[in-house]
Amino acid sequence: MAQYLNQVQFIMNEIENNILNIKKNIIKAELNSSRKENSVILMAVSKTQSVEKIKHAYNAGQKDFGENYLQEAVKKILELKNFDIIWHYIGKIQGNKAKLIADNFDWVHSADKISTLIKIDNYRNKLEKNLNVCIQVNIDNEESKSGIEIKNIEEFLESTHNLQNINIRGLMAIPQYQESFEDQFNTFKRLQDLFNNLVKKGYKLDTLSIGMSSDYHAAIEAGSTIIRIGTAIFGERIK
Repeated sequence: MAQYLNQVQFIMNEIENNILNIKKNIIKAELNSSRKENSVILMAVSKTQSVEKIKHAYNAGQKDFGENYLQEAVKKILELKNFDIIWHYIGKIQGNKAKLIADNFDWVHSADKISTLIKIDNYRNKLEKNLNVCIQVNIDNEESKSGIEIKNIEEFLESTHNLQNINIRGLMAIPQYQESFEDQFNTFKRLQDLFNNLVKKGYKLDTLSIGMSSDYHAAIEAGSTIIRIGTAIFGERIK
């Protein structure tokens, strides 16, 4: 029993230290980019992580959590319903998932089909709060990834005008892996330029969901407002 308790304490301390270190890095990156402090939200990507680990992160001050796998996520959300957690869905969206997504999440970061958004919008009408949505951009035009090509984003935004229970907040992207800070930044900068052009045209966007464990420093410099961090908080993901 003592060995088990020591192991739990070690995990708890490691998660807490990781979160504190990342938040310090976020503040440093904000300052280096001449941005306001607390302009970046840390989302802890908790897919495949246990409820206990999520509780440890929550007790360390973490409130935003991202999940990819819907059935797994719903179980966690139900088990943690008494915690004031903000739940983000960051997995692939399909029409048959629309009701569960609408019923359980505060944010969706991976919207790329208007037909599915219409379904989610219809199911969401039973809840008082609108669902926050980011449109996924296929920034590198990769066939293996979901998302909308840059040239089609404005047309997609136009098609969302009649949605009543969804707030389109901004853009999300998962770029190709780049090793150097400069290459990471240049990729994110293309998304920031797209975002800024859309705002200038009058689209009411305020969110850039970019940056993960390996590239969030570059993402913050390029204007990210939500970074999605899993490995750097919880360690290597359970397969």
